[in-house]
Amino acid sequence: MNANDSSAPGCLDVHSVPDNEEVVLVFDFGSQTAQLIARRVREQNVFCQIVRHDLSVERVRELNPIGIIFSGGPASVYADDAPQPDPALFDLDIPMLGICYGMQVLCRYLGSDVNAGQSREFGRTTCRIHEPSEFFQDLPPELTVWMSHGDQVDNLNTQFISLAATSTCPYAAVKHRQRPIYGLQFHPEVTHTESGGQMLSNFVKHVCGAKGTWRISSLIDREIDSIRERVGKSRVICGLSGGVDSSVVAALLYRAIGPQLSCIFVDNGLLRKGESDSVRHHFQEHFRTDLHVVDASKQFLGELSGVSDPQKKRKIIGKIFIDVFREEAKSIDDARFLAQGTLYPDVIESGANKDGPAATIKSHHNVGGLPEELGFELIEPLRDLFKDEVRKMGLELGLPEQLIWRHPFPGPGLAVRCLGEITPDRLETLREADAILLEELKTSGYYRKVQQAFAVLLPVQSVGVMGDGRTYENPIAIRAVNTDDFMTADWSQLPYELLQNISTRITNSVRGVNRVVYDISSKPPSTIEWE
Repeated sequence: MNANDSSAPGCLDVHSVPDNEEVVLVFDFGSQTAQLIARRVREQNVFCQIVRHDLSVERVRELNPIGIIFSGGPASVYADDAPQPDPALFDLDIPMLGICYGMQVLCRYLGSDVNAGQSREFGRTTCRIHEPSEFFQDLPPELTVWMSHGDQVDNLNTQFISLAATSTCPYAAVKHRQRPIYGLQFHPEVTHTESGGQMLSNFVKHVCGAKGTWRISSLIDREIDSIRERVGKSRVICGLSGGVDSSVVAALLYRAIGPQLSCIFVDNGLLRKGESDSVRHHFQEHFRTDLHVVDASKQFLGELSGVSDPQKKRKIIGKIFIDVFREEAKSIDDARFLAQGTLYPDVIESGANKDGPAATIKSHHNVGGLPEELGFELIEPLRDLFKDEVRKMGLELGLPEQLIWRHPFPGPGLAVRCLGEITPDRLETLREADAILLEELKTSGYYRKVQQAFAVLLPVQSVGVMGDGRTYENPIAIRAVNTDDFMTADWSQLPYELLQNISTRITNSVRGVNRVVYDISSKPPSTIEWE
């Protein structure tokens, strides 16, 4: 791939920078949290774009950024195959911030040494600021920060001064003496770092001098113009699931091309209780365009019979989804494009940029494009957005709040929440338990207080007592999380009384369940979904 091409999966198209708009570029060195950096910058109402780590200096000059941020990454800067930037970048008079690996790149290029640290740091640690600077303006002298590194700068040359340190990292934050160049060994972009958002705000506003005039409405207008220009008079098919993401995609497309939009909703038999009727209702109420409903539940459940491995489940579902789409799409004339509601967390967890340095966490059935033989070009207008940004876009587009604030639902549906073998009976058990959970959350007012909640049917059985008899039935796990971005998440501390009501209703009402447990693990080290 050409180093001048930053339109690789996981990177915004460099040609999409809005005219006369301030822009900060994030050079992606393979970090799982690169998009979090961009999101924090956007929170300052500054347009932020993720580009390849090896973007040429000529292209950077054309984009004319007010600031550059180097992300973290899994490599060692001194390794032979370590991703490196264009050295000419360091001759530009542009404010720069290096984060973790990005700091090591900056410091090494400017004469400091980077080696394996005597003590690796992973997780929360205390950082003490010992030198005032614009970067730490209005912050306390001691902060809890999130570290994730083995290497570190261990011989800072005279061009830099140390701003902050931890007990094992003397150069946790550094600044160039003459130039607006900063480095952080910790990650300010994650919620675990105290005042991390303020640090990035200080960089963008005080170091880069941003005015902060960009709004989500600007992104909507840009995407509408881009869709119209790309689509022309052709018809676009939207894969509609009824969730927030696909609904926002449909609303965006409908505003852009109106009657040229056709939507296909596939009932895969893995939906929540009442899901199919809900999709039809919302579609008919908010979109007046072509809707195709395909009941393929028997086909999906037949192929999934006897399959327990989660990755196999996802791949089977993805393949059948494509096959069903292919057949239904044949009935839609002049269709050239297929739109999907892929979000950036899906992309980076899937390691979608196969030519880049990011690692794969799990595969997503709607990531990576479609088979060439399907004959469609892919449109993914939300590919570089987080869930909260998608919700803001949906509200701007006029979608109702009850749809916008609906909890996320995975593409493979209940298949990845029904652990082990998938059968109609097990799915029905899970469906009923999940419906009770969501109903109790809404009744108690906690549905909007957590960002995602769901039930999981475990592939084990436990002993119980009901009436005077012994039971040997299934446990249900309840998962509820709080998160800003779905890249990191903490378990929700729901009231005991609410948990008791949920447990009592499920064990009393759902046949085959005699135990309810609550998941109290965070992401990381766990993921939000169980599979």
